[in-house]
Amino acid sequence: ITDRAGIDAARALLSRASETRVAPSAVAEIGDSRGMLWREAFGRLTFDAAAAVATHDTIFDLASLTKPLATTGIALTLEHAGTIDFQEPAATFFDEWRGADREHVTIRDLLEHASGLAARLVDGPPGNRREFEHDICTMPLEYLPHSKSIYSDLGFILLGFALEARGRRPFSSQFDAIVPDRRNEWLAFGVPQSETGRTAPTIPLNEDVRRGRILAGDVHDNYAAALSGVAGHAGLFGTAGGVGIYAGAVLRAVRGDSTLPVPFTPALIQQAVTKSSVPGSSRALGWDTMLTSSSCGTRMTASAFGHVGFTGTWLWIEPERDRYFVLLTNRVWGGGSIDQMRDVRRPFHDALADV
Repeated sequence: ITDRAGIDAARALLSRASETRVAPSAVAEIGDSRGMLWREAFGRLTFDAAAAVATHDTIFDLASLTKPLATTGIALTLEHAGTIDFQEPAATFFDEWRGADREHVTIRDLLEHASGLAARLVDGPPGNRREFEHDICTMPLEYLPHSKSIYSDLGFILLGFALEARGRRPFSSQFDAIVPDRRNEWLAFGVPQSETGRTAPTIPLNEDVRRGRILAGDVHDNYAAALSGVAGHAGLFGTAGGVGIYAGAVLRAVRGDSTLPVPFTPALIQQAVTKSSVPGSSRALGWDTMLTSSSCGTRMTASAFGHVGFTGTWLWIEPERDRYFVLLTNRVWGGGSIDQMRDVRRPFHDALADV
């Protein structure tokens, strides 16, 4: 790395974020198609002065990074095998997905957040998978499918159900089968009891029935929690290195490396990160693409793509410059708002744009 000033600026930003209680802990990583270039940990796992210090091995709740990493990855794998077709109607998978406004909604629409579904349910999460399916499939749509894009956890919950059915094994097992060699890094659904000590804890939201508990290794999202921690929209946990290994495989594929297995082939990854034809949408298949208003700041090139997570996680990939950028935090340990986190993310990347 030649731009030490950029690294120093990013380091100062993340140190200040911990000191000003935007997030107690953070781990950042930059890499290229050959591997990691810089990684550093900041803060402590909670705001308690006696809490354990964050390290390179700290595991974070990745929240919605689950969407592009797990759900899109599994979808591409099944499509390549001929097990699923992205043009298949959602009604093929769900008996209750019925109605004139729904009949043309496809798996691709769900992947592109263009199905007409709202972001979340009006009421709290149902008690089990069958009730989730019923409530999502019978709720009124918010807009004409494929006319625009509204970010929806509900669509990705349905995708998780559909992909698990077609893959004929648990969703988490399908993900484990596609993850590149982790090299002792963590990237998986859930955290075993033996690893909770190095997991950045989170605090449930007020509407969560688990409020008052400390969540360490238990998923923060209450919908994913109701689905036993494994869902199409949330549930993954990982270290910065684990996310970085996955990001590096995607980066190599999109830059034309044909030596990696499915789903990390140039054709599949290019398909996944090509912007939707939906009017006004920046979405691709599970991934988001570059806008000047994006969470990745203002200095990324037009080919960039990535995603963020509610808990304070962030991954962006810039093929043109052969870089990936990972920032993991546990903002939801009584830390700052989404807007305050955005005010860290955007200058963080802008500082690193020349690294």
